[in-house]
Amino acid sequence: MHKVIIQGGGEHARVVLDCFQEQGADVLALFDPKYTGELFGVPQRGTYDPAFAPEASAVVAIGSNGVRRKVAGITRHAFTNAIHPSAIISRYATLGMGNMIMHATVIQAQARIGNHVIINTGAQVDHDCIIGDYVHLAPGVVVCGTVSIGEGTFVGAGATIIPGRKIGAWATVGAGSVVIRDIPDYAVAVGNPAKIIRYNDPV
Repeated sequence: MHKVIIQGGGEHARVVLDCFQEQGADVLALFDPKYTGELFGVPQRGTYDPAFAPEASAVVAIGSNGVRRKVAGITRHAFTNAIHPSAIISRYATLGMGNMIMHATVIQAQARIGNHVIINTGAQVDHDCIIGDYVHLAPGVVVCGTVSIGEGTFVGAGATIIPGRKIGAWATVGAGSVVIRDIPDYAVAVGNPAKIIRYNDPV
């Protein structure tokens, strides 16, 4: 049985833990200094211990892209992917490591998913898309074919990105937005059609 630890103990970690348990993984512990006790029968052990169960693999189950990147950088365990059994992933798609592929998601042929990506509940990534490291696609997002999304970008719940668009790094697309034009790095775009309203601070 695949042994796993989870970095993070909050709301997103609950969903990731459920995914691992549905996969049949043996989740040994969750690490988060804010939480103690147990979650779904798994002990929450506080601050991360790199010497704990070194044979186990890890996922950083933290929703914030910036915080997830920081925590991944200090994690010494090898990374694995959390993939719910209800996810549909083409055999011709490629996945990096540390990813969280949630319930009822779809990843189509020749999509390329980076590392430490969250593809949240019911999100869809169509053919030939490129999803950069630390991206978070919120529930119900639709990414049409040949879209490129840069590192660290957050796409809000129910947003749609039409085919062929390019979204830069560390950008934000608001919930329910429809992206019909390219969006540059750090931009915050909302609405239908999505319009830039400001820029995030550089990471």
